[in-house]
Amino acid sequence: MSHKPRIAVHKFSSCDGCQLAFLNMGAGLLELSEQLDIVHFAEAGPLAEDYRVDIAFVEGSVVTAHDVERIQRIRANSDYLVTIGACATSGGIQALKNLAHDREHWPAQIYTHPEYIDSLPESQPISDHVKVDFELWGCPINSEQVVAAVGSLLQDVVPKDNTEKLCLECKRQRVVCTLVTQGEPCMGPVTRTGCGALCPSFGRDCYGCYGPAENSNAAGLARRFSGLGLMPDEVSRRMHFIHPVAPDFDCIPVLQERCDD
Repeated sequence: MSHKPRIAVHKFSSCDGCQLAFLNMGAGLLELSEQLDIVHFAEAGPLAEDYRVDIAFVEGSVVTAHDVERIQRIRANSDYLVTIGACATSGGIQALKNLAHDREHWPAQIYTHPEYIDSLPESQPISDHVKVDFELWGCPINSEQVVAAVGSLLQDVVPKDNTEKLCLECKRQRVVCTLVTQGEPCMGPVTRTGCGALCPSFGRDCYGCYGPAENSNAAGLARRFSGLGLMPDEVSRRMHFIHPVAPDFDCIPVLQERCDD
Protein backbone atom coordinates (compact mmCIF):
# COMPACT_ATOMS: atom_id res chain seq x y z
CA MET A 1 0.00 0.00 0.00
CA SER A 2 1.37 3.40 -0.96
CA HIS A 3 2.07 5.93 1.72
CA LYS A 4 1.97 9.68 1.70
CA PRO A 5 5.33 11.28 0.86
CA ARG A 6 7.40 12.00 3.95
CA ILE A 7 9.31 15.20 4.62
CA ALA A 8 11.57 16.32 7.47
CA VAL A 9 12.84 19.72 8.52
CA HIS A 10 16.21 19.64 10.27
CA LYS A 11 17.96 22.40 12.19
CA PHE A 12 21.70 23.00 12.44
CA SER A 13 23.42 26.24 13.53
CA SER A 14 20.89 28.96 12.69
CA CYS A 15 18.35 31.39 14.08
CA ASP A 16 15.26 29.29 13.11
CA GLY A 17 14.05 32.06 10.79
CA CYS A 18 13.79 29.79 7.76
CA GLN A 19 11.82 27.18 9.68
CA LEU A 20 9.35 29.95 10.39
CA ALA A 21 8.71 30.08 6.64
CA PHE A 22 6.92 26.76 7.15
CA LEU A 23 5.02 27.89 10.25
CA ASN A 24 4.07 31.20 8.62
CA MET A 25 2.11 29.24 6.02
CA GLY A 26 -0.65 28.96 8.63
CA ALA A 27 -3.61 27.15 7.09
CA GLY A 28 -1.39 26.31 4.13
CA LEU A 29 0.77 24.18 6.42
CA LEU A 30 -2.30 22.25 7.54
CA GLU A 31 -3.24 21.64 3.92
CA LEU A 32 0.32 20.52 3.20
CA SER A 33 0.21 18.12 6.13
CA GLU A 34 -2.87 16.48 4.60
CA GLN A 35 -0.87 15.64 1.49
CA LEU A 36 2.40 14.79 3.26
CA ASP A 37 3.64 13.17 6.43
CA ILE A 38 5.83 15.66 8.29
CA VAL A 39 7.78 13.10 10.31
CA HIS A 40 10.42 15.38 11.82
CA PHE A 41 10.10 19.10 12.55
CA ALA A 42 11.23 19.91 16.09
CA GLU A 43 9.92 23.46 16.00
CA ALA A 44 6.43 22.22 15.10
CA GLY A 45 6.44 19.10 17.28
CA PRO A 46 7.25 15.86 15.37
CA LEU A 47 10.54 14.23 16.38
CA ALA A 48 11.89 11.40 14.23
CA GLU A 49 15.22 12.56 12.88
CA ASP A 50 16.32 9.15 11.61
CA TYR A 51 13.19 8.31 9.59
CA ARG A 52 13.56 7.64 5.89
CA VAL A 53 12.01 10.59 4.01
CA ASP A 54 11.34 11.70 0.46
CA ILE A 55 12.50 15.28 1.09
CA ALA A 56 14.75 16.58 3.86
CA PHE A 57 14.87 20.33 4.34
CA VAL A 58 17.97 21.51 6.20
CA GLU A 59 18.36 24.88 7.90
CA GLY A 60 21.66 25.99 9.39
CA SER A 61 25.39 25.55 8.89
CA VAL A 62 27.82 22.87 10.01
CA VAL A 63 29.84 24.10 12.99
CA THR A 64 30.68 21.01 15.07
CA ALA A 65 32.02 17.50 14.52
CA HIS A 66 28.62 16.18 15.62
CA ASP A 67 27.00 18.25 12.86
CA VAL A 68 29.20 16.49 10.30
CA GLU A 69 27.98 13.09 11.48
CA ARG A 70 24.35 14.24 11.59
CA ILE A 71 24.24 15.68 8.07
CA GLN A 72 25.74 12.53 6.61
CA ARG A 73 23.07 10.45 8.33
CA ILE A 74 20.32 12.77 7.14
CA ARG A 75 21.63 12.59 3.59
CA ALA A 76 21.64 8.79 3.70
CA ASN A 77 18.01 8.79 4.86
CA SER A 78 16.57 11.17 2.24
CA ASP A 79 15.79 10.95 -1.47
CA TYR A 80 16.11 14.72 -1.91
CA LEU A 81 18.01 17.10 0.34
CA VAL A 82 17.16 20.80 0.09
CA THR A 83 19.08 23.48 1.96
CA ILE A 84 17.01 26.45 3.13
CA GLY A 85 18.43 29.87 3.88
CA ALA A 86 21.79 31.61 4.01
CA CYS A 87 23.24 29.52 6.83
CA ALA A 88 22.74 26.23 5.01
CA THR A 89 23.66 27.50 1.55
CA SER A 90 26.65 29.75 2.31
CA GLY A 91 27.57 29.41 5.98
CA GLY A 92 25.39 32.27 7.22
CA ILE A 93 26.27 35.28 9.31
CA GLN A 94 28.19 33.02 11.70
CA ALA A 95 30.59 32.32 8.81
CA LEU A 96 31.94 35.85 9.26
CA LYS A 97 34.36 34.17 11.66
CA ASN A 98 35.85 32.39 8.62
CA LEU A 99 37.21 35.75 7.47
CA ALA A 100 38.76 36.67 10.83
CA HIS A 101 42.46 36.14 11.49
CA ASP A 102 42.05 35.45 15.23
CA ARG A 103 38.94 33.25 15.25
CA GLU A 104 40.65 30.50 17.27
CA HIS A 105 40.88 32.93 20.21
CA TRP A 106 37.21 33.91 20.23
CA PRO A 107 35.88 31.13 22.51
CA ALA A 108 38.28 32.18 25.28
CA GLN A 109 37.00 35.75 25.02
CA ILE A 110 33.39 34.63 25.43
CA TYR A 111 33.29 31.47 27.54
CA THR A 112 34.74 30.77 30.98
CA HIS A 113 35.67 27.23 29.96
CA PRO A 114 36.40 27.34 26.20
CA GLU A 115 37.74 23.78 26.35
CA TYR A 116 34.13 22.59 26.44
CA ILE A 117 33.29 24.26 23.13
CA ASP A 118 33.24 21.68 20.34
CA SER A 119 33.43 24.04 17.38
CA LEU A 120 35.03 23.58 13.99
CA PRO A 121 37.43 26.31 12.80
CA GLU A 122 34.87 27.46 10.24
CA SER A 123 31.12 27.66 9.73
CA GLN A 124 30.47 25.58 6.62
CA PRO A 125 27.54 25.27 4.21
CA ILE A 126 25.84 21.89 3.96
CA SER A 127 27.16 21.32 0.43
CA ASP A 128 30.71 21.17 1.81
CA HIS A 129 29.82 17.80 3.34
CA VAL A 130 27.05 16.11 1.35
CA LYS A 131 25.30 16.27 -2.00
CA VAL A 132 22.59 18.94 -2.08
CA ASP A 133 19.80 18.51 -4.62
CA PHE A 134 18.46 22.06 -4.47
CA GLU A 135 19.18 25.29 -2.61
CA LEU A 136 16.62 27.81 -1.42
CA TRP A 137 18.46 31.09 -0.88
CA GLY A 138 17.31 33.81 1.48
CA CYS A 139 17.72 35.21 4.96
CA PRO A 140 15.12 34.07 5.66
CA ILE A 141 13.43 32.19 2.83
CA ASN A 142 9.71 32.69 2.24
CA SER A 143 6.73 30.33 2.29
CA GLU A 144 6.19 30.55 -1.47
CA GLN A 145 9.64 29.06 -2.06
CA VAL A 146 8.81 26.09 0.15
CA VAL A 147 5.48 25.36 -1.55
CA ALA A 148 7.01 25.57 -5.03
CA ALA A 149 9.96 23.34 -4.11
CA VAL A 150 7.79 20.65 -2.51
CA GLY A 151 5.38 20.59 -5.45
CA SER A 152 8.17 20.24 -8.00
CA LEU A 153 10.23 17.63 -6.16
CA LEU A 154 7.25 15.38 -5.52
CA GLN A 155 6.74 15.33 -9.30
CA ASP A 156 10.45 14.53 -9.80
CA VAL A 157 10.91 17.95 -11.41
CA VAL A 158 13.79 20.25 -10.54
CA PRO A 159 12.33 23.36 -8.86
CA LYS A 160 12.72 26.67 -10.63
CA ASP A 161 15.71 28.58 -9.35
CA ASN A 162 14.82 32.27 -9.51
CA THR A 163 18.16 33.98 -10.09
CA GLU A 164 16.82 37.30 -11.41
CA LYS A 165 18.46 40.41 -9.99
CA LEU A 166 16.59 42.42 -7.40
CA CYS A 167 16.90 45.49 -9.66
CA LEU A 168 14.34 43.94 -12.03
CA GLU A 169 11.87 43.57 -9.16
CA CYS A 170 12.42 47.21 -8.22
CA LYS A 171 11.66 48.25 -11.81
CA ARG A 172 8.48 46.17 -11.88
CA GLN A 173 7.30 47.79 -8.66
CA ARG A 174 8.43 51.27 -9.76
CA VAL A 175 10.73 51.59 -6.77
CA VAL A 176 13.21 54.44 -7.08
CA CYS A 177 16.81 53.19 -7.19
CA THR A 178 18.61 53.90 -3.92
CA LEU A 179 22.04 53.42 -5.52
CA VAL A 180 21.48 55.97 -8.29
CA THR A 181 19.29 58.56 -6.53
CA GLN A 182 20.63 58.37 -2.97
CA GLY A 183 24.18 57.15 -3.47
CA GLU A 184 23.57 54.28 -1.04
CA PRO A 185 25.68 51.07 -1.35
CA CYS A 186 22.78 48.89 -2.50
CA MET A 187 23.44 45.19 -3.14
CA GLY A 188 20.48 44.94 -5.52
CA PRO A 189 22.54 44.76 -8.76
CA VAL A 190 24.16 41.48 -7.66
CA THR A 191 21.42 40.00 -5.42
CA ARG A 192 18.68 37.63 -6.55
CA THR A 193 15.08 38.60 -6.07
CA GLY A 194 12.76 36.85 -3.63
CA CYS A 195 11.94 39.45 -0.99
CA GLY A 196 9.70 41.57 -3.21
CA ALA A 197 12.19 44.46 -3.04
CA LEU A 198 11.24 44.96 0.60
CA CYS A 199 14.05 47.26 1.72
CA PRO A 200 14.24 49.44 -1.42
CA SER A 201 10.47 49.94 -1.31
CA PHE A 202 11.03 51.69 2.04
CA GLY A 203 13.94 53.73 0.72
CA ARG A 204 16.55 51.41 2.26
CA ASP A 205 19.39 49.89 0.25
CA CYS A 206 19.44 46.10 -0.21
CA TYR A 207 21.45 44.00 2.26
CA GLY A 208 21.89 41.07 -0.16
CA CYS A 209 19.72 38.66 1.85
CA TYR A 210 18.84 36.38 -1.07
CA GLY A 211 22.38 35.75 -2.23
CA PRO A 212 24.14 36.11 -5.59
CA ALA A 213 22.02 36.59 -8.69
CA GLU A 214 22.77 35.15 -12.10
CA ASN A 215 25.85 36.67 -13.80
CA SER A 216 26.58 38.94 -10.84
CA ASN A 217 29.27 41.53 -11.46
CA ALA A 218 30.43 41.88 -7.85
CA ALA A 219 33.74 43.38 -8.96
CA GLY A 220 31.98 46.18 -10.82
CA LEU A 221 29.67 46.90 -7.90
CA ALA A 222 32.64 46.90 -5.52
CA ARG A 223 34.30 49.57 -7.65
CA ARG A 224 31.06 51.59 -7.55
CA PHE A 225 30.97 51.31 -3.76
CA SER A 226 34.57 52.48 -3.66
CA GLY A 227 33.55 55.46 -5.80
CA LEU A 228 30.88 56.29 -3.21
CA GLY A 229 33.66 56.66 -0.66
CA LEU A 230 33.60 53.26 1.04
CA MET A 231 36.96 51.97 2.22
CA PRO A 232 38.01 48.40 1.26
CA ASP A 233 37.01 46.96 4.64
CA GLU A 234 33.60 48.63 4.35
CA VAL A 235 33.11 47.14 0.89
CA SER A 236 34.09 43.74 2.27
CA ARG A 237 31.54 43.99 5.08
CA ARG A 238 28.88 44.99 2.58
CA MET A 239 29.60 42.04 0.30
CA HIS A 240 30.04 39.44 3.04
CA PHE A 241 27.50 40.52 5.63
CA ILE A 242 24.82 37.90 4.90
CA HIS A 243 26.70 35.42 2.68
CA PRO A 244 30.34 35.48 3.84
CA VAL A 245 31.51 32.49 1.82
CA ALA A 246 29.36 32.81 -1.31
CA PRO A 247 31.92 32.45 -4.16
CA ASP A 248 30.30 35.15 -6.31
CA PHE A 249 30.86 37.71 -3.53
CA ASP A 250 34.37 36.56 -2.65
CA CYS A 251 37.29 37.88 -4.71
CA ILE A 252 36.91 41.52 -5.75
CA PRO A 253 39.58 43.94 -7.05
CA VAL A 254 39.26 46.57 -4.33
CA LEU A 255 40.15 43.84 -1.85
CA GLN A 256 43.20 42.58 -3.70
CA GLU A 257 44.80 41.31 -0.53
CA ARG A 258 42.09 38.62 -0.31
CA CYS A 259 42.57 37.68 -3.95
CA ASP A 260 46.26 37.07 -3.36
CA ASP A 261 45.72 34.75 -0.34
